[in-house]
Amino acid sequence: MTGVLKRVLMISAATAAVGCTSKRSAAPTSAAPAAAPVATNAPRPADEIDPKVLRRFLPIGVAEPAAPPDAAKVALGRMLFHDKRLSRNQEIACSSCHTLTKFGIDGQVTSKGINGKRGVRNAPSVFNAATHIAQFWDGRALNVEAQAKGPLMNPSEMAMPSERSVVSVLDGIPGYVEMFTKAFPGERRPVSFKNVGEAIGAFERGLVTKSRWDSYINGEQGALTAQEKHGLKVFLDAGCMACHTGPQVGGTMFQKVGAVIPWPNQADKGRAGVTKVPSDSMVFKVPSLKNIAQTAPYFHDGTSTTLHDAIRLMGYHQLGIKLSEEDISSIAIWMRSMTGEIDPAYIAVPVLPPSANGTRAL
Repeated sequence: MTGVLKRVLMISAATAAVGCTSKRSAAPTSAAPAAAPVATNAPRPADEIDPKVLRRFLPIGVAEPAAPPDAAKVALGRMLFHDKRLSRNQEIACSSCHTLTKFGIDGQVTSKGINGKRGVRNAPSVFNAATHIAQFWDGRALNVEAQAKGPLMNPSEMAMPSERSVVSVLDGIPGYVEMFTKAFPGERRPVSFKNVGEAIGAFERGLVTKSRWDSYINGEQGALTAQEKHGLKVFLDAGCMACHTGPQVGGTMFQKVGAVIPWPNQADKGRAGVTKVPSDSMVFKVPSLKNIAQTAPYFHDGTSTTLHDAIRLMGYHQLGIKLSEEDISSIAIWMRSMTGEIDPAYIAVPVLPPSANGTRAL
């Protein structure tokens, strides 16, 4: 039995014990007055959550002051993110699969790449992704700068034949040559494949949303309703925080999907394809729950189309428990408080620089 499985089983057992205890009440005595009937529309009393528990969702330690974003790199990255000329047939851009007006997804089980080819995994949101432990479902990229370069030459995505072909396209666009020179001053070859990733990464680091949940975590008790606080309590009591923790409520670790009860779809072995370690079979990055109500379908294989079903599957496969319909609904209510606001100015589609002599498909 693996350490992860032992821990999940312990969480499940403890949760079951807590659940049984919380539902148990003392038998009424004959002298006790009958309880007054409670109206079905009566407001729910607020559940108070231990502040020590809430600290699990805050950054650890005192963060170093962040360097201000480089405006030139961000502007360049924004353009590259939307530019279809960086694909072999000039039909696919980063924004094709990560639609920023739709919380960074395309709403499909798997995304369409060049010539209608389908990818093998669901496209995760790019919002709030920069602070994750790693990028991609299998964690094969360390950061967003490395991740940004991957799809460019993936044969099922943008399918460029080589790094040089990407640079060649950009060299043929005078406006880009000027912007790369400004964004990477002093470099002998500012237009480079590495700098494509650096620029797109700089833009993606600004794709951040803040919600009422963030206000609540930072001490604003009134930011959540009583129903939302109750949903949080149900989430915590079930043991979900063992994996979904940290400032993004996820994205901090890798875990086996189907830790207690095997996941139905065993075709994709996950992180084992990267590490070549058998124990990493079916291990994936734990996704963030930020904006989760807006980013269906869910999971690496896109098997769940509703938030309700996703919560049910996680309780069953990860914790080995069958959550009640009431508990699932309560958790979903809380999760919707994590839907954040998108800055329309930051995600506005830019006017792209024209090619000098036209950029043909490769």
